[in-house]
Amino acid sequence: MAEYTILVVEDEPEIADLLKKRLEANGYKALIAYDGLTALSVARKAMPDLIILDLMLPKMDGYSVSRMLKFDKKYREIPIIILTAKTRENDKRLGDEVGADLYMTKPFDSESLLKAIRELLSKKN
Repeated sequence: MAEYTILVVEDEPEIADLLKKRLEANGYKALIAYDGLTALSVARKAMPDLIILDLMLPKMDGYSVSRMLKFDKKYREIPIIILTAKTRENDKRLGDEVGADLYMTKPFDSESLLKAIRELLSKKN
């Protein structure tokens, strides 16, 4: 498997670390950003193959990060999985509107997340 780079955007260090370890154990390179502004900067510099994005973030929320990347032709092909505690239908609809490829809620099943990552990355190639 080619090494894919995944950007994890999560303001809770424990969750970010758990995701990073799980991704690396499955052969992915993982980058972490703890706030929305850093996420945008890292995404633009590193051009990750996929982004796992929380919505409730300091400095800039996940909706804004997704919107700014998905509506820029240079970055719009990067798949974004929103991973959040927000479960209302309105939140999911907003996720669609800002271009997210998938909306998953916390608590999450690691195997389901890994399967979704594999599926989205297989569509890129």
